[in-house]
Amino acid sequence: MSKSEWNNRSKNTVSVQLPITYLKSVKRNTITHEFDSGSQAEILPIQESDDISEASKLLRQGIQQQQAGELIAALKSLQQCLGLFQAVGDLQKQAQALSFLGLVTYSAGDYKGAISYSQQCLSLLNNNSDLALQMQALSHVGNAYRHLNDHNKAIEFLEKCLKITQQLQDKRSQVAALNNLGLVYKASGNFTQAIEYQQQSLEIVRELKDNWGEEQVLKNLGNAWYALDNYPKAIAYYEQCVVLARSLKHVRSASQVLKNLGNASYALGDYAKAIKYYEERLQLAREIKDKRSEEQSLGNLGVACEALGDYNKAIKYYEERLLLARSIKDRRSEEEALDRLKAACYALGDYAKAMQYQQGTSSNNS
Repeated sequence: MSKSEWNNRSKNTVSVQLPITYLKSVKRNTITHEFDSGSQAEILPIQESDDISEASKLLRQGIQQQQAGELIAALKSLQQCLGLFQAVGDLQKQAQALSFLGLVTYSAGDYKGAISYSQQCLSLLNNNSDLALQMQALSHVGNAYRHLNDHNKAIEFLEKCLKITQQLQDKRSQVAALNNLGLVYKASGNFTQAIEYQQQSLEIVRELKDNWGEEQVLKNLGNAWYALDNYPKAIAYYEQCVVLARSLKHVRSASQVLKNLGNASYALGDYAKAIKYYEERLQLAREIKDKRSEEQSLGNLGVACEALGDYNKAIKYYEERLLLARSIKDRRSEEEALDRLKAACYALGDYAKAMQYQQGTSSNNS
């Protein structure tokens, strides 16, 4: 199953939306419901009317643009096709356009706009038997309410969505609904319920043999166990996640999970293992030229080396971090690196060098 089928791109005639020039895809752990490209011929049959034909073409185009992450273009195409479908009174096609407008605005982080579009879609489907479209719209509303921290409403809509996925026996969408309910319960502090939903999601996604979906769910399960301070469980899921992320060449995802693995190992007092994970992350960061992740990794490595009492190695990492922070003009990280260098030198009894770093802090603050 392809990434485009899952689409994790993952944060109205209605005015509550981001200005078109500011639309930008927001990354998140949500799995969104949407039609896959193979079903679009069925969703959008060819019509004889010129207006309907043009509107259907725009709808197909908007869907493809959204899947490619071209949110500004998708929004324009979908708004145009919505107007044409409204002009001819085609309620079914209006509902389809509104649902995809909900997805585009959700992808851009315009959660109020996503709710507005999706609610309009649902209002057109009240007496309609199109359960797949209802499922899609309910998912967008529930996910948007989660980001607005209205957890009760998010659960209400996502549970309705889950019921439809079960009614349709749509396992791929069940994975998404269960995963997203888990995210809401985690956000509300109910980690046990979050884990229960995401464990169900994991079982189904493994049955489907979908590595991309499994990677997302494993990461979310690791995060939930981490939030419960159950670091061994978190590490078990994160390690499985990293293996999948590497196999899928999801380097940035692997980098984030390696950071979490390092932090969890550090929290357990296993500093040597923490260093191993931080070093792996550092290597990845340098491969993809991600300066921010590189700077964080160097700082984490320094702290872990200090915890092992290896101050000389810690100083080496802190000095590398200092140079990098200065090159990217990050004053906060530069001052943190200088403070850590000063403390490490004091621990070694090298007071002269500690004073040099102290002066470095002063001169940079002047």
